[in-house]
Amino acid sequence: MTLVGEAIARYHKLIESEPYIDLAWAHSLQERIKAEKLDGRPVSPVLRPHFLTNRDYAALERASTTLLSAVERVQQAALANPTLLARLQLLPAERMMAAVDPGYSAVSVAGLLDSAVNDGAVRFSSYGADIPTGVLDGEALADVYYDCAPMKEFRKKYKLKKLGGTKPLLSAMLKAYKEFGGKQKKPRIAIVEFRQPFQNAANSDYARLAEFFTREGYPTEVVAPEQLEYRNRELRHGEFLIDLVCRRINLQEFLVRYDLNHPLVRAYKEGAVCMVNSFRAEMGSKRALFDLLTDEHVTASFPAAEKKAIKDFVPWTRVVQAAKTTHKGHTVDLPEFAMKHRAKLVLKPNDDAAGLHPVRGADVDDLTWEKALRAAMRSPSVVQEMVEPSHGVFPLMQFGSLMMKDMTVHVHPHSFLGQAHGASSWLSVNGSAGFSTLSGLAPTFLLEGK
Repeated sequence: MTLVGEAIARYHKLIESEPYIDLAWAHSLQERIKAEKLDGRPVSPVLRPHFLTNRDYAALERASTTLLSAVERVQQAALANPTLLARLQLLPAERMMAAVDPGYSAVSVAGLLDSAVNDGAVRFSSYGADIPTGVLDGEALADVYYDCAPMKEFRKKYKLKKLGGTKPLLSAMLKAYKEFGGKQKKPRIAIVEFRQPFQNAANSDYARLAEFFTREGYPTEVVAPEQLEYRNRELRHGEFLIDLVCRRINLQEFLVRYDLNHPLVRAYKEGAVCMVNSFRAEMGSKRALFDLLTDEHVTASFPAAEKKAIKDFVPWTRVVQAAKTTHKGHTVDLPEFAMKHRAKLVLKPNDDAAGLHPVRGADVDDLTWEKALRAAMRSPSVVQEMVEPSHGVFPLMQFGSLMMKDMTVHVHPHSFLGQAHGASSWLSVNGSAGFSTLSGLAPTFLLEGK
């Protein structure tokens, strides 16, 4: 049995025995999660952390860093080549904003990769150019779980290490601000997010991040777009002058509510404020990015290490269209190929803003797959080789009882200026699509025997 397998078996035996079987500790854990204001979103539906060995994490970190270099390179190539940029299927406003220089060289300052880790093998299915939610919530959850009663007993046998990420995030933001030409030694930061009705800044998901930045000496406020003002080349929230924006809003959603004359857009376009991530980073969240990465004609001049990482870790991906393409060196008709190899493929919308769900060919019949394929041709989508998901059995508390459930585990290495720092774990119920109360973050620990 592997180290992780042995550790999981021991942990499960522990919580199924006295004095933990009555689940009083689990109720205390939930109360602690509420006290830390971590219960306002799908967070930690399970009663044990996700474990990674140091060896697996080191391999994941190496693979991520090499692939992130290729991701940055292909995005820069797309910015320089209108034909490649068109393949990302950006909306006109997204193309317009991608053309605006953010004042620093990186396309994305922060992001994450979606990976499946199976017996030491790593496969990445997508990249997201966003401030990783798991950076903040994952750290807070790790602190909560680390000190719960069963974990204290468990730690007598195993050594655990938390995976941080908040400090690397701040460091990356400050490096981007310095390259931008920011003059303030302690820039004032606005975390810009959409505000739900009747929600105030104190209840924001990012209030904790604002508190962290402020403790580090960088005054920070959580701000909704409608609270921003721009005049005399100054972006403000009331009397609070903003030097650095931490953007937590999707550009497509933003443009549903506002136009390109919004104070945030004007300040950004005129170079009056440094924005992380910039609007240019939207191109990185398009799943068509993996179309470019897996096209050998596009990556022919890439360094050998990056080409090897793409070959080893990235599934073949193509934008869905009625056209010829290549697969493993052979020319194929894309729709015909997709129909023939349904069981090994998945259809995905080009971005999450589309509100559509992936369709796994192995889960549907030919007729349903053909219908989904036709729909994918009408709305920007990709077809991708299936990445075998990672699974794990996790304990849950439902209706006051302990249950064991098989869950799909997505490990998200966090990216800051092209370097991997830490990772978070997202769990979902096998076969579920969309929202589920049993989906959410689990704390992630590195594990080694004592």
